[in-house]
Amino acid sequence: MKSKSQSSGKRIGRRKSVHDPMALLDAVGLGRKPEMRRKRDVIFSEGEPSKNVYYIRDGSVKLSVMSKEGKEAVVGILGPTDFFGEDGIAGTKVRMSTATAASDCDLMRIDNRQMAQALHGDHDFSDFFMSYLLTRKARVEADLVDQLFNSSEKRLARALLMMARYGREGATESTIPKVSQETLASMVGTTRSRISFFMNKFRKMGFIKYNGGVQVHGSLLNVLLHD
Repeated sequence: MKSKSQSSGKRIGRRKSVHDPMALLDAVGLGRKPEMRRKRDVIFSEGEPSKNVYYIRDGSVKLSVMSKEGKEAVVGILGPTDFFGEDGIAGTKVRMSTATAASDCDLMRIDNRQMAQALHGDHDFSDFFMSYLLTRKARVEADLVDQLFNSSEKRLARALLMMARYGREGATESTIPKVSQETLASMVGTTRSRISFFMNKFRKMGFIKYNGGVQVHGSLLNVLLHD
């Protein structure tokens, strides 16, 4: 009978790359609960028990929180290869945000216990997931700096570039699903009329195009670099 370490070694040998999340999920026995969601479906709600982690194979997911007055604040738009709902692994008992499908989504639902076992039992997967979380943390900190110091025009440009995954290793996407101007206004922290003004400006300058979604050109980066 083969030992666990021998078996684990074989699984690692079959992996395509430590940069291929699905290969890692398959190798540690995860990613076996596909879940299809339609646009606007609520995946989980703020205050619900935190029992699962989700991985996005395709589509986009909006994370939001609600104030006591009933005002929604969008805290992030995630896309393919992103995880969400991982706070339960750290011991958080309830969801701290609401996750809604921003487009039709192909997700993988992973039980917290399975995820914890994989993280403790597989170094490659643990290293990959830790790197992902650190990158996500850095992005959240950059979002805070963006809100504190940048103009609403720059905040919108950055939000569009982030959703288009500009500069992300291995990312080839440049078109994002159609996002309402109300959602963008909530993300950026400005009014819908300002979002409309800047989106029209970006379109006239050739930074974005509308083609069912929003095609984001890398030249939009110029808005961030311009003082």
